[in-house]
Amino acid sequence: MRTSAIILAALLTLAAASIASGAEAPESGPESLIKALPKVDTPGGSGTVMTWIVMVTVLSIAPALLIMVTCFTRIVVVLGLLRQALGSAQLPPNQVIFGLSLLMTAVIMAPTYKKVHNDAIAPYLDGSIVRDAAVSAGETHIRQFMTSQIEAAGNGSDVYMFLGDDLAARENLEWKDVPTVSLIPAFVVSELKVAFWMGFRIFLPFLVIDMLVSTFLVSMGMLMMPPSMISLPFKLLLFVLADGWSLVVGTLMKSFS
Repeated sequence: MRTSAIILAALLTLAAASIASGAEAPESGPESLIKALPKVDTPGGSGTVMTWIVMVTVLSIAPALLIMVTCFTRIVVVLGLLRQALGSAQLPPNQVIFGLSLLMTAVIMAPTYKKVHNDAIAPYLDGSIVRDAAVSAGETHIRQFMTSQIEAAGNGSDVYMFLGDDLAARENLEWKDVPTVSLIPAFVVSELKVAFWMGFRIFLPFLVIDMLVSTFLVSMGMLMMPPSMISLPFKLLLFVLADGWSLVVGTLMKSFS
């Protein structure tokens, strides 16, 4: 990742230098790339290179970080377990599961995003607050969402796994005392617990069908017949008759209310 970040930073620096100078097209080859890079033997040049590296690194991990602090984890795990319970190998495909999870995440996180936009993004763009105040305001609403979901699931004890010894020893620990770097992994663990519990309940009716089909095949002496081939149509029929997609998606949506 460091190598790709340095190369990307060098290319961006080279493009900016050529546009600013308005001169002829830069020479191709490693020599031109080396000339375009700031001199690292000066404090200003070293700071410029490090700034580009930090920016590229932050941009590369930003999508993963945003996913971790939203409801995407619970949704995508439950839908993945649903596909396993049905026994269909690649149906629905990963693109459909991820797309549906992203759309559901956008709907569920819309109120939180509006609060972040009204209290952090819009004032910062207008120049009424500074960057640190905007980050603090946006972080507050994200923390409120995570803490509310942890409390609703009854997984508040998970936070102590990621706290230091001083904070973990407190008797009356409040959410405001928990650092964000400890709150995020605790939230992810809580979401995984809830998702696997929901997946377990989804698995039960399909497991009953698999057991009945297996018992029937064994009693008929059809030991060479794969049970999954026979049980799949019955599981699909049960899922369709029970309006399974509405039940699963509706339950997921209501679980965040």
